[in-house]
Amino acid sequence: MNTINEQQRKRAIEVMNEYLSAPPGPEGKTPVELSAELDANRVRLIENELKPLLADYLAGKVILADFKSKADGINKRNELWGFKGIKGQMFFNMVVNVADDAKECDQELKSALAVPTNEQIASSRIKTFASYIKRLGEQWVGEGNTRYGAPKMGSVPFFLSYFWQIQDREVWPVYYTNAVQTMTDLNIWQPSEDIAEDYLAFKRIHEVLAKLFSETSKRVFGLYDVEHVFWFKGGNPYDIVKAEQKAAEPSLAKSAVKLPASADLDRLPESYIPPIVAILPAMARHEEWLVEAAKRSGTSLERAFEKNIDAALTILGYETKLLGQGQGRVPDGRALALDDNYAILWDGKVRVDPYSLGTDDRTIREYITTQSRELSRRYRNTYYVIVSSSFADDFDDTIASIKMETEVSEVILLEAEALVAIVEAKLRAPLQLTLGPDGIQRFFTKSGGLTAAMVREYLV
Repeated sequence: MNTINEQQRKRAIEVMNEYLSAPPGPEGKTPVELSAELDANRVRLIENELKPLLADYLAGKVILADFKSKADGINKRNELWGFKGIKGQMFFNMVVNVADDAKECDQELKSALAVPTNEQIASSRIKTFASYIKRLGEQWVGEGNTRYGAPKMGSVPFFLSYFWQIQDREVWPVYYTNAVQTMTDLNIWQPSEDIAEDYLAFKRIHEVLAKLFSETSKRVFGLYDVEHVFWFKGGNPYDIVKAEQKAAEPSLAKSAVKLPASADLDRLPESYIPPIVAILPAMARHEEWLVEAAKRSGTSLERAFEKNIDAALTILGYETKLLGQGQGRVPDGRALALDDNYAILWDGKVRVDPYSLGTDDRTIREYITTQSRELSRRYRNTYYVIVSSSFADDFDDTIASIKMETEVSEVILLEAEALVAIVEAKLRAPLQLTLGPDGIQRFFTKSGGLTAAMVREYLV
């Protein structure tokens, strides 16, 4: 795809103008200014650390194990690309871990990561590396392992393009999942099943839009700038731009959860999120209009919040049950991943201010003890999850105490917006995002806070 039609051009320009005209956030900087800072940090990191490291690896001066470890460390210290997620470092780890022939793996990686000199070579490298990944996966499963530990071919375009843009950032854009989804939502592009051709189409659209945006705005747009337009519209993996804007914006919950009447419908809806899930962040914040709406519905906001959390977990594919009312001192609900052998005990906390785990720690330990002991006999892991609007930072000691005194494996402080982000990702790609260790379970393997930004980082 080398061009876009007139309607797509107009839609793209609208989104560009939204990005350019967005007001400053609480720190006094606009999304454009924040993006410029991000890009400056990226370029500095590329030139000083990433590009030399990659060049040394490709030249044989750094062994694969050291290259993988050092790249991981750099990206953990500098969260500028979302490479820590499932299609980046996790994919890298899987490839190396499942490869029986270390020498072959090293050669395949070096051949694939070297920057292509043209699109034909890029296509060939994507296809060749994808074939290698498919063979690794088949061998892994054939040896009696589960498919969860095998690298996925769908990760190849992001993985390779991340390293290609390090070598030539003016030519090779990173194949972000959220950018692809935003293009699809805006009807600018529809991917096919050919990952090589899809990446080249993605690249060409970036080139077309860079030229279009430059001509329209009378300012220079590079590939990073086009990327930022889509991030602003569809979500930055690290929320570097939109998080700043969000704090200054009034709640959009009412418009987000109410389907417009046909006379008011200007464009077809783009959101994948059902209203019963989309409303969760507003409920968690105890917005007053929802308190009254709950009363008119014959319930309390707290009880409605529990029911909606249960609905979100059901949509994700868990076997769920509400436990809270009328059943003694127990958590609000339970969610079971039957095929993946783990259980979730959860509580919903409606709070205007950040929820402090320490205020309920004794009660929490009491009412999860019986449930967690029972579940631990039937499931490999049991996770305790609290869903709220946000959380205070005083949770480390309490979490350690809960883990020592109960049978739960981890304690997760899940922001309602993060739960919404997980549901959206699942509905967009239900077969790709599993409940298992290569999917949603990964969110529960480390105690502490889980934000929407962290979810997007993982899914890139």
